[in-house]
Amino acid sequence: MNILLIDDHKLFAKSLSVALDEYSEIEQFYIAQNVQNLEKILCEKNVDIILIDINLGGLSDADGLEIASNLRHSHPAAKLVILTGYDLPVYRHEAKKIGANGFLCKSISPDDLIASLTHICHGGTCFPPEKKELIIEELTAMEKTILQQLGTGKKRKNIAEELYISERTLSNHLQHIFEKLGVSSAVEAVTKAIQLGYIPPLC
Repeated sequence: MNILLIDDHKLFAKSLSVALDEYSEIEQFYIAQNVQNLEKILCEKNVDIILIDINLGGLSDADGLEIASNLRHSHPAAKLVILTGYDLPVYRHEAKKIGANGFLCKSISPDDLIASLTHICHGGTCFPPEKKELIIEELTAMEKTILQQLGTGKKRKNIAEELYISERTLSNHLQHIFEKLGVSSAVEAVTKAIQLGYIPPLC
């Protein structure tokens, strides 16, 4: 297998390269730490699987899920695998939604990683089992924005002003959010949003 890793953490990328060097299943392991070079690498190299982190730091204004979605359209034959330290339901859901072939946590052992990539290379998929208690109805873009604003501690009046909506409209959105998340207050909504991944990690 020829693997391309897109990740902003140089130490992790180098460590993974060293760890996988002993496996005969890996023919070439490429590292991309500049998204501007992605098209060039994919055109010049025979890449079988693209591993991409969600949080790419300063590599791109877009997150890994957005880049993966774009790659799915521009390189439909490539196998796309999200390799992240944030194993959250929302991210897993988004990965499936964009057509990724797998979602793996960075804590995975090298042996299990190779087994998963081999399975994916042969046409399979690898996703963590869903936890039934965390399966929820998908939030709209506006509802996600409101949740993220609530997570910063802003008051409802200020959120309504910033989003150019009335406080009554905001209350309606909040009621829909509460129903979808199965909560009864803004504090519970923010807590569950962090747990699910609707409010992104700070690092």
